[in-house]
Amino acid sequence: MKRIRLPAGILALPLLLAAGVCQATVYELTSADAVLFGREERVVTQYEDTLYDIARRYSLGSEEVIRVNPGMDPWLPGAGRQVVIPGQRVLPPGPRDGIVVNLPEHRLYFYPKPVAGKPQLVYTYPVSIGKMDWHTPLGKTRIANKREKPTWTPPESVRKEHIANGDPPLPAVVPAGPDNPLGNYAMRLGLKGSYLIHGTNNPIAVGMAVTHGCIRMYPEDIEELFPMVKVGTPVYLINEPVKIAWEEGQLLLESHPPVDAQGQTTEPELVVFEGLLEKALGESLVAIHWDLARAELSSARGMPVLVGLAAESGDSTAQPPENAPPAAGASPAAAAPQ
Repeated sequence: MKRIRLPAGILALPLLLAAGVCQATVYELTSADAVLFGREERVVTQYEDTLYDIARRYSLGSEEVIRVNPGMDPWLPGAGRQVVIPGQRVLPPGPRDGIVVNLPEHRLYFYPKPVAGKPQLVYTYPVSIGKMDWHTPLGKTRIANKREKPTWTPPESVRKEHIANGDPPLPAVVPAGPDNPLGNYAMRLGLKGSYLIHGTNNPIAVGMAVTHGCIRMYPEDIEELFPMVKVGTPVYLINEPVKIAWEEGQLLLESHPPVDAQGQTTEPELVVFEGLLEKALGESLVAIHWDLARAELSSARGMPVLVGLAAESGDSTAQPPENAPPAAGASPAAAAPQ
């Protein structure tokens, strides 16, 4: 998969691309305060395409592509259909250091060590996270060790679940190969228990809450990430469903479906999400189109949308102008906060 490098911190207009072009997964952070990067795009389907294929082609999770293309059959969208590619995003809060996994996004960010005289880079990939009693824990940890061509020892709970589902019994140790759910690369986290960042033999599930507490990546993504990450690299597991960015006085809101304590995606609670937005804004003076902001918080589409403008100091009643330009990802109805 070809990777190209794009600058961060700009609002790129949607592009119409032919299916088969790969979305970049590495970006330059052109300034220390750059928080917005990537671009929303459109692809035109061919008859053999599925939304799962397109998601993987653009290093996106299947659910995030399905979510922004409502009403489209993910298995049979049909030829000649325009599919939204949600490639623009806001960096999560917190350190730009090592690996950051934002659970509600089902997304991993990797910040290599900066090189003197060059912009800092960020790599970003979709991931699956843990579910049910195998939920992925929060907090800071590190990469404890790395393994290529790993074997897998199924936990007893997984072996029992396998049998209960009517599947053939699992062996005590699954060797490296196509039947190994860890894929070809695994990086163990320094947490109590067996928590890994690893590949998969089931790529269609990337971007969902379907793992046994681990962080699962597309095979080609973990193959790219694995050699860049050293043992001891810090890993931050965070839970930030609501993110904001300021771009030239414009307030952009990005909202993702929250996850519960077991790693399961749940419906947003508007009151809670409004509180998260207020917390993210802090003491900023801003004129917000609250109807639009609430709609985005409720839908949790995961795309940055213009919802307000910075107010002049001392003028907290200022209203965004009716002709405010839409951010990439904003629907026509969302174009004019007022």
